[in-house]
Amino acid sequence: MITNHSQLSALINLLDEPDDKTFNLIKEKIFAFGEQAVPSLETAWENSFDELVQGRIEWIIHQIQQEGFRHQLIDWMKLGSSDLLKGFLLISRSHYPELNAAEITVTLEQMKMDAWLELNDNLTALENVKVMNHIFYDMHRFEGNRINLYAPTNQYINTVLETRKGSPLTLGILYLILAQKLKLPIQGVNLPQHFILAYTTELYHPGKETSDVLFYINPFNKGAVFTRREIDLFLNQMKLKPEPSFFNPCSNVDIIQRLVSNMILTYTQLGNPEKVEELNALQELMKEAFEHNEDHAEF
Repeated sequence: MITNHSQLSALINLLDEPDDKTFNLIKEKIFAFGEQAVPSLETAWENSFDELVQGRIEWIIHQIQQEGFRHQLIDWMKLGSSDLLKGFLLISRSHYPELNAAEITVTLEQMKMDAWLELNDNLTALENVKVMNHIFYDMHRFEGNRINLYAPTNQYINTVLETRKGSPLTLGILYLILAQKLKLPIQGVNLPQHFILAYTTELYHPGKETSDVLFYINPFNKGAVFTRREIDLFLNQMKLKPEPSFFNPCSNVDIIQRLVSNMILTYTQLGNPEKVEELNALQELMKEAFEHNEDHAEF
């Protein structure tokens, strides 16, 4: 009896097939093994000196990993998307499949502990933000990447943690994750062209009505605090009509969807059509999953 491993090995040995039609059949059969095929494919890549075979193996591994990542992301959306860190990790894995989530979690837990040691129940909302800003921008030296806003390193959690530089959105996401770990009522706001944060009157829970905003925070400008009036002035300057979504907290799904949109813009600027096509497909998949969830929520 032929085992699954033997079948997979036999299929991998046929990856030098010159006929495209036959290769496509082989490829589809390997896809059917899913992520369990990846270790065998990696071993085959290491042992091959054929550029065609190596290129095909790289492409197959990438497609398998992308499919697995997409399923996990949709599951995250369906299960309530309450863990923003998991959403950010999943998106980062689309480009860095070997990303070490445990190492990232340890780094964030250390930041949380640094802030926790300085926070107490007697602090005001503004004092809480002052502590957060000190930990995030002074102690851990995060800053906006003003020189190269469209750098790919601005978009992924591992590279932002490594370089300590990010976009308004990715710095905002990290700030939010830290705030959530500390149970501070800080949420994201989808302001056009500039993601910001809102300090609200109470903690957010999925399905709960939005609480009142006390003030706003600019994660790209060292956590500077400002009011609704500044948003009105910004919208007026940009000649944009004010909408509730420009002032009120948004969901974690909104944040991750915006992150994908930013990545599309980044790779468009860099002239990488293959990556743009991949991200456009992901964006469409997320849109369909979101609409599906909304339809079911009505019943």
